Amino acid sequence: MENQTLNADVLILEGLKVSPESSLLIFVFLLLIYIFIMVSNLGLLVLITTERSLQQPMYLLFCNMSINDTFGATTIIPRLLSDLFHPIAERYIRYADCVLQAFCAHFNASASHTVLMIMAFDRYMAICNPLRYAAIMTNRMVGVLVAAAWAVAFLMVVILVGLSVRLSRCRRAVLHPFCDNASLFKLSCESVLANQVYGLGYTVVLLGSSLGSVALTYLRIAIVCLSRKNKSLNGRALQTCGSHLAAYVIMFVSGSVIIVLHRFPQLSDHRKLASILFHVVPPAMNALIYGLQIKAVRQKIVLTLLSKATISAFNHTNLL
Repeated sequence: MENQTLNADVLILEGLKVSPESSLLIFVFLLLIYIFIMVSNLGLLVLITTERSLQQPMYLLFCNMSINDTFGATTIIPRLLSDLFHPIAERYIRYADCVLQAFCAHFNASASHTVLMIMAFDRYMAICNPLRYAAIMTNRMVGVLVAAAWAVAFLMVVILVGLSVRLSRCRRAVLHPFCDNASLFKLSCESVLANQVYGLGYTVVLLGSSLGSVALTYLRIAIVCLSRKNKSLNGRALQTCGSHLAAYVIMFVSGSVIIVLHRFPQLSDHRKLASILFHVVPPAMNALIYGLQIKAVRQKIVLTLLSKATISAFNHTNLL
């Protein structure tokens, strides 16, 4: 009876398929990337929350992206690292933990889209309605928009994963580097038509609304910039929009590659690699994009580093 319960509740997770010779190299590489993601994103988060001059709607939205990026990376990378030195046949994961990881992975991806949509709206208001921006984008409005972005993502993913959890299971192997919704419903021998229909609708609605809103926003911004014919204002507009657009393109392309590769079963290994990169590349790049391409944040980082260097040099001189 105990063995049956164990078999029902414990799954075998494929994880990363690498040779024993390259395991250490992959482990060190992923660990360094994870440390960089955590340090850069949490550093940016601390900097924005502690500097009053940066507590503006645009930068508060950056905080949400940093939180989501650290959350997404933590959902995937530590588990990959912990399983890396175990044979595939010994990579066990409890079904409840698999469901939680699948939920977190999809919640992270969905929140990336919804938060970036809110950021696009913020840039639209700042550039196309600058005189009304301060009156509309108050802290309260930012809070409402952020709560809506996270709530919509949460609700969509609850339904997505809930449809898979309701199914009975006849398999134990999760043929993926980490647990996701497709891995969950593939454990069942029942009809998964409802899962596939909702999954398709979920993807179309999320990507369609995300791409449509961002495209329309930047089309409107481009029209306004062309009509102004003011190089100084247009330069500032491009500077503030460039970071957001770069982050969106990286995230959208990373996610779209996974969707396209689903149509080619013979490229399953490439799809699995792409799914890992989705939770690694955008979190690693976003902090760099926001921290180094935005003048206000870049100046704060430089001033912080210079002040610490000055204090260190002063203390060293006193000791001498």
